[in-house]
Amino acid sequence: MSDKATLEVYAAQAANYAAMTDHKDPQLTDFMAALGRGRILDLGCGPGRAAGRMARAGFDVVAMDAVPEMVVMAAQHSGVTAQLGTFEDINGHYDGIWANFSLLHAPRADMPRHLAAIKTALRSGGLFHIGMKLGTGAARDSIGRLYTYYPEDELTELLTQAGFVIDARAHGRDKGLDGTYANWLCLRAHG
Repeated sequence: MSDKATLEVYAAQAANYAAMTDHKDPQLTDFMAALGRGRILDLGCGPGRAAGRMARAGFDVVAMDAVPEMVVMAAQHSGVTAQLGTFEDINGHYDGIWANFSLLHAPRADMPRHLAAIKTALRSGGLFHIGMKLGTGAARDSIGRLYTYYPEDELTELLTQAGFVIDARAHGRDKGLDGTYANWLCLRAHG
């Protein structure tokens, strides 16, 4: 993510965002159970809630975010290696990559390249989780964050084209930081 306005919103709202994401996530529980053990990249980790949970479960966790305030928060979780970086900085080798509602800030034209980088960073048979808001087009929300929306068929096709095999999906609807409700989709895939 390189959209300056989006990064500034997350920097200014870091504490509020951390408070609203402090809940149990069944997709994370399923992801960890399916993976079993290994090294995980939490891509766009935000305040590091998921990274901390994965580290407490015994995983070797690298948490990466483009917002310095979020990296500071993620680093406070025991067992988490937090680093500043964007989607352009995906490197290393991982058994799992958790990208929960982070890639929705990437421009549509960049998504195939980001998915290819994720596929390359995953060890053979590794797991990838992606959470995205459903819809079409791109737009800023009421607090200034830029989103790229996907219909389910387009997102699944992008993953398939990148070489992923989808093995689980979950749908839901939640209230975001801007106070509005949105439909979402989470996909888990093997690399």
